Amino acid sequence: MERAVLIEDFCKASGPILDVRSPAEFELGHIPGAISFPLFSDGERAEIGICFKEKGKEAAIQIGFDLVGPRLGEIARQASALAPKNVLRVHCWRGGMRSQSLAWLFRTLGMKVIVLEGGYKSYRRWVREVVSFPRRINILGGLTGTGKTRILKSLRELGDQVLDLEGLANNRGSSFGGLGMPPQPSTQQFENLIAEELVLMDTSKPLWIEAESLRIGSCTIPEELFRLMKSASFFEITRPIEVRLDILTEMYGQTDPIDLIKATKRIAQRLGGLRATAAIDLINKNEIRDACRLILDYYDRSYAEYSKNRLLSIPHLDVGKLSARNAALLLIEMTRNFGNELVQTA
Repeated sequence: MERAVLIEDFCKASGPILDVRSPAEFELGHIPGAISFPLFSDGERAEIGICFKEKGKEAAIQIGFDLVGPRLGEIARQASALAPKNVLRVHCWRGGMRSQSLAWLFRTLGMKVIVLEGGYKSYRRWVREVVSFPRRINILGGLTGTGKTRILKSLRELGDQVLDLEGLANNRGSSFGGLGMPPQPSTQQFENLIAEELVLMDTSKPLWIEAESLRIGSCTIPEELFRLMKSASFFEITRPIEVRLDILTEMYGQTDPIDLIKATKRIAQRLGGLRATAAIDLINKNEIRDACRLILDYYDRSYAEYSKNRLLSIPHLDVGKLSARNAALLLIEMTRNFGNELVQTA
């Protein structure tokens, strides 16, 4: 039998990745791009676990054989359909019996099978290593509506390294952040997605990340990465209020008013009862721009509280009405000059 391979070799290998853990395990978190190929259902896995605790390993294995035996033919057909080139990568939780058993079956069918040593558990250790690796980070800050996400996209198009946390979390980081976005991943899957991006980054070059709180919607930024972000260089962009309102009106103008009202109600206490009621009335009248003007009061106060805790002096850049691309070009020039100043004062 071929030996299992370490995570680095497993990820570099070819062939679809079959995650043979139960559906609930897969849903909690999985290697991005992996295919859920459960050997046991959630209920079956629970049944085997109870048997293992009460009657021991041999009895649990026997139940496993009883459950899987009648399905072996279908399992083989499904695997063959997923691997047209007869190459598969397989893993379970710890690289134990589930992955090894299916690897034996697939090899019997003449397939080349690569098993992950240590299973998904080893992948999660790798994720922790990647997100905690020291790297140069530039934080892009600015009030709500300054177009930070668009500028980050332009920075990436211009060749800078960017980690779009809000894009990976499917949330813009506010009560309104999930409007028009796909469902959020679990925090564990969010961490996996971050690691898959970070491992491709050149650690000798700066990495742009938008200023964020620890939580982005329901997702939590890995503690190791958040610690690096708190000590990173911080650059703040500013725009006139009317330009910010243009951006926000464009962003939320086509959103279902019911969803906008629900999001407004979620921050009603912090926004203030009268202001929240007035904003909801404006949304009902489809006067989104004026509603955004009222709601910005809360977000501007929140950002002021966030930015005053920065220990380093913050370079500011007023980008006025500039496009995201032109703002990004100015920001690149600004960071280059800022880096030169740091070298001269060192």
